[in-house]
Amino acid sequence: MEKIKDALEKAKGKSIAISPRKLSDAKVESASAESILEQANETNINAINYTNTKTIQLNSQHLEKSRIVSYNKSQSATWIFDKLRTQVLQKMQENNWKSMAIVSPTPGCGKSFVAINLAISIANQPQKTAMLVDFDLRKPRVAKYLGIDSDKSLSDYLENRAELHEVLINPGLPHLVILPTMRPISHPAEVLSSAKVNALIQDIATRYESRIVIYDLPPILNADDALIMLKKVDCALLVVGNGMVKESEIEEAMYHIPKEKLLGVILNKAETTAEEYYY
Repeated sequence: MEKIKDALEKAKGKSIAISPRKLSDAKVESASAESILEQANETNINAINYTNTKTIQLNSQHLEKSRIVSYNKSQSATWIFDKLRTQVLQKMQENNWKSMAIVSPTPGCGKSFVAINLAISIANQPQKTAMLVDFDLRKPRVAKYLGIDSDKSLSDYLENRAELHEVLINPGLPHLVILPTMRPISHPAEVLSSAKVNALIQDIATRYESRIVIYDLPPILNADDALIMLKKVDCALLVVGNGMVKESEIEEAMYHIPKEKLLGVILNKAETTAEEYYY
């Protein structure tokens, strides 16, 4: 824990600590930290109406098992991601940012867990809509965490086997659209550099003023995929798994994120005491 904090201090980052093992024990240290909503009425986003986007109902038991706590507002742990949402949206509004990457130095830090819960929390904000895109084309996890089973997904769209409206999913929340990837694809770095991906990013980022786009990306140090995507997004959140990453790996990961794009650092899986957060 102390080594991670030291590394963050050296990198002059600011961190937010969240523990999926003990969500009620999470600690906020500091923060600087679908194509389409079909037929959306942008002047009244509460009147969103889906015509082509597939709507499904998620299984609450599966979500609980996956620690997707933001979906059920009756769970006390939702405040963790609601607070993170407020901090993130304030910073993004200050900079007029609309798109955000969720990355980690290495696998196992919980970046997909953070991306999903944050996207749901943003979608619950009355004046915002959210789109979560699983651009971890090597080891996609979003659909698995959410319990989504679809015959067509982003991988099919990128390989010209499906239209965009066929792969978009509304998970029962009016302001949220998921663009899942059901299976890995070959040559992901080349795909992410393609004109098709550039056009997709431009489309979903600019279509609606209320939209925040969250991209779940591969770990920075495992491939160049994330480095390619960091050039295409407005900002990035770095998720660091406590006890799972070396100090040198944190520093190297932060070196690859442009300082002007670093929204913040989340210290995930931190062990803390619940008493600190009640008043």
